[in-house]
Amino acid sequence: MKNKIFLFFSILALVAFTNITNAQNVTVNAEIDSCQRLIGEQAKITLEVTANTGSRIVLPNFTDELVEGIEIVHKSRPDTMYLNDNKRIEIKEVYTVTSFDSSLYVIPPFEVLVDGDPYFSKELAMAVYMVPVDTTNVDAFFGPKDIWRTNLSWTDIKDSFWMFIILSLLVAAFAWVLIRYMNNKPIIRIVKIKPKLPAHVVALKEMERIKADDKWRAGGLSKEYYTELTDAIREYLNDRFGFNATEMTTGEIVDNLMRVSDKDTFKELEELLVMADLVKFAKFEPAMNENDRNIFNAIEFVNRTKVAEVDENPQPTEKKIVNKRSKREKRLLLLTVVALALLSVAMLIMLVRELYYLLG
Repeated sequence: MKNKIFLFFSILALVAFTNITNAQNVTVNAEIDSCQRLIGEQAKITLEVTANTGSRIVLPNFTDELVEGIEIVHKSRPDTMYLNDNKRIEIKEVYTVTSFDSSLYVIPPFEVLVDGDPYFSKELAMAVYMVPVDTTNVDAFFGPKDIWRTNLSWTDIKDSFWMFIILSLLVAAFAWVLIRYMNNKPIIRIVKIKPKLPAHVVALKEMERIKADDKWRAGGLSKEYYTELTDAIREYLNDRFGFNATEMTTGEIVDNLMRVSDKDTFKELEELLVMADLVKFAKFEPAMNENDRNIFNAIEFVNRTKVAEVDENPQPTEKKIVNKRSKREKRLLLLTVVALALLSVAMLIMLVRELYYLLG
């Protein structure tokens, strides 16, 4: 019997010790930054709860008032911090309060639930005073002032000005795209095609330019002279006979000419091309009369081999290109119309609000 009684009291002592230990592991503290305030001034009350990590902590839930006469202006979000290598947790919550009635207020202890058990902070007090008024000097009080009207500056209206400019551009773009969408006619473009001049006309113009240029007669420019002259001849052969003379050697050009003409027709031309190769690659310097004779031979070759009865001065022609609007283009225009309309409405609302606050 004595053993049973001893066991019973041992269990009671163990439970009591456990409760005391848990109570020592939880601390609830509340502090106010100032106990004295004038009417309308704000004060901050800080609630701190410390417990073991993993504890289920429920903070008090106030809505508008702490007590009657003390209003809650703002309640911060709980700030959590871990202590002692994450073994302890500290939760801090700050209440911004004010009062509009002069009195001495007693704020009862904050109740916090930790794992379902209630824990309380200490009691707080806050004294709220009226603004002191000097009633002995009544003449020192002044009546209400008239409303002052200030002139608007560029700083005041610049936002409204730029909003109006952007709105005008949006409306103009909306109108233009809407007209494009409503006008379902195909897009017609007139393209002028510049005619290609006959091959002999181009070649003769280039050769006349080379012949009229006096710089070749100054001496020392034979390589440049024969380079431009043979380039003009090769371009003519390309267009007139259809083989790529610009990429051929003199021998290859002669072989191709043999297939389309007789030897007498291009005998002088062959001599000109051989002379040009000597000048360009062997630094040969021909006499001035040979240069003149070669360019006359080139002109004579073009005149003998040109296509007869061809329009030497063709006029530009016009080509009409009709582009019908596709479904994808119509859909894109419709989406653009809707987007510009929404942007215009949003900008109009912003401008009206800006003007309301500016003029109100």
